[in-house]
Amino acid sequence: MEISIVIPVYNEDESLPELCSWIQRVVEKAGFSYEIIMVDDGSTDNSWEVIQELRKNNPHIKGIKFQRNYGKSAALNEGFKATRGDVVVTMDADMQDSPDEIPELRRMILEDRYDLVSGWKKVRHDPVSKTLPSKFFNWTTAKVSKINLHDFNCGLKAYRGKVVKSIEVYGEMHRYIPVIAKWSGFKRIGEKVVEHRARKYGHTKFGGLGRGLKGLLDLASITFVGKYGKRPMHFFGPLGVLCGLVGAGEVISLLIQKLENMSSFTLTNKPSFYIALTCTVLGTQLFLTGFVAELLSRNSPQRNAYLIEQKLGLES
Repeated sequence: MEISIVIPVYNEDESLPELCSWIQRVVEKAGFSYEIIMVDDGSTDNSWEVIQELRKNNPHIKGIKFQRNYGKSAALNEGFKATRGDVVVTMDADMQDSPDEIPELRRMILEDRYDLVSGWKKVRHDPVSKTLPSKFFNWTTAKVSKINLHDFNCGLKAYRGKVVKSIEVYGEMHRYIPVIAKWSGFKRIGEKVVEHRARKYGHTKFGGLGRGLKGLLDLASITFVGKYGKRPMHFFGPLGVLCGLVGAGEVISLLIQKLENMSSFTLTNKPSFYIALTCTVLGTQLFLTGFVAELLSRNSPQRNAYLIEQKLGLES
């Protein structure tokens, strides 16, 4: 199959018929073999009933229905598992993403040989409560991940089929799929300016300060896991040793001062005594944290789950 289109759905029953009709026109005009996988993330409106009706008229439409709302990351993860296309395109169900972008996104994957192409909503039709936090977190993510993208959270993306089968998206990590892909070894990541259309139906489901705070926490988490998930002692160990050395140095300095002035020198009256005590305890805790994390990592069922691009002379 040439292309799979994954669409997370949450209370978008009004937009689905028009969206599916638009996608169908675009891909059939281009002559692609395709599937549309819509994942109903616990909608409380008639979204699932609409998906069922749409499938009656178009067998290329497929659906997954969650029993409750799990979030966009879970919807994408399950959609990725179900895909069969050589190229996978994701888009939102609110019709703010244009299906007309699909052929060019596919071309960039196949001809320009990108692993992932992310849309960039250069001109946005969103409230300030979404656009300002988005600019800050996109800038922060680009600096931390060293991936030169302007819009990490754009729902319109294209992937090589192997990419979506090699990554796991959970929590609120859909914002950082390019970062996850990079840590998994897919480093050819491109960007395309895409049309961002004004919302035609309903209202936005996301936004606000809480979303931004979650984004920062997720970025810290994914950066740590990507770099140190299989070797946590390399993170905690040096910090523990550094604190321990600072504490030991302060202790030695205090002991020398005490020996030089046994009668009048009082250890507990010196601020350096409490600095030494704090550093020693903190260093021990950091080292033990690294040791315990290393034990957990070694005993994890995924401890030797590595992504292998090719094998030579061995059965796959």
